[in-house]
Amino acid sequence: MGAYTVKRILSLIPVLLIVSIVVFLITHLTPGNPAAIILGQGASADQIAALSKKMGLDKPVMEQFFIWISNIAHGDFGYSYFLNRSVLGAIWDNVGPTFSLALLAQVIGVTFALLFGVYAAKHKGKVRDEAIMGASLLGISIPSFLLGSLLILLFAVQLRIFPVSGYVPLNAGLLEHLRYLILPAITLGTIQAALITRMTRSSLLDTISENFVKTAKAKGLSERTVMLKHTLRVGFLPILTVIGESFGGLVTGAAVTEALFNIPGLGQLIVSSIERRDYALIQGAVLLITIVYVIVNLVVDLLYAVIDPRVRNSYHD
Repeated sequence: MGAYTVKRILSLIPVLLIVSIVVFLITHLTPGNPAAIILGQGASADQIAALSKKMGLDKPVMEQFFIWISNIAHGDFGYSYFLNRSVLGAIWDNVGPTFSLALLAQVIGVTFALLFGVYAAKHKGKVRDEAIMGASLLGISIPSFLLGSLLILLFAVQLRIFPVSGYVPLNAGLLEHLRYLILPAITLGTIQAALITRMTRSSLLDTISENFVKTAKAKGLSERTVMLKHTLRVGFLPILTVIGESFGGLVTGAAVTEALFNIPGLGQLIVSSIERRDYALIQGAVLLITIVYVIVNLVVDLLYAVIDPRVRNSYHD
């Protein structure tokens, strides 16, 4: 297991290096001078040139890249001159809302997905199965901004159960924190639930036909025991993959939902930094999100090895 873990970690280094190159080049190929945007239209050419030099933008692109990557290796992700603070500090102030939203959305999505996925597989071909699959198709197809708007209209404007928008930190109280997050979490979690439901049903139906399931049924075990203890356990590997990827997608793709519900998370921070050409903040935020995404997938791979010994044994062949 230790050798498998080391090999998986080492395999991530080229991925992060390629991502860092792509992120750096994209930001520097984007039109617009960050120094001019920060200083505003009234700035003189000398002022723009001075700030550009201070930001290191007067150096060749390749030299800027090696300076940036060297600083990252020492834990320095840069400085946002627009916000007048370090990139890590700005990200830290915005990561809490995004993480809370993603975690709650994932809990909602996975809980309902497993319930409906197992239920649909158990009743394959029946009306209940078709209804769940139709609802999941609708959940995948509906845009998050449309679903969020409908939830706001119904539960915030009409019924006035939840607030229309805004964010309350966890230290202000758990219930109030969840009250502000529940609608955006349902918005994101519905899409995840729809995808995971379909994968759960498909994986369970593939596993049901295996011989060990037939043997378990022949022993007289209840249908519920066979489904949950045998079928779901073996068929959980592809479901786990989708869960891991969906959580990474929640962290990276929450920008629209955060904007709709006015949540001060990473999504809004990145969008605003793109508008003002804040190179350091764009590069640092995207790279850190990529690291989180990669770590989530690494954890999923390690869980694969824990659940299925064949995965880790393949590295010894």
